Amino acid sequence: MWTVLVILLVAWAVLSIVGFALEGLLWLGVIGVVLFLGTVVFGLLRERAARAKR
Repeated sequence: MWTVLVILLVAWAVLSIVGFALEGLLWLGVIGVVLFLGTVVFGLLRERAARAKR
C-alpha cells in the first residue's frame, strides 16, 4: 500500500514541477498539487483507519 502511495506522490510532484516550469502548462502544476495533497490525505486516513482496527 505504501509503495503505491509513494509512487503516486513522486508522480504528482514531477507533474507539478513540469507544470510550473512551463508557463503554458500552469494548469498541469495546479492539478499536480491538488492530486499530491489528495494522495497525502488519503494515505493518512487509511493509516488512521488501520490503527483504529487494531
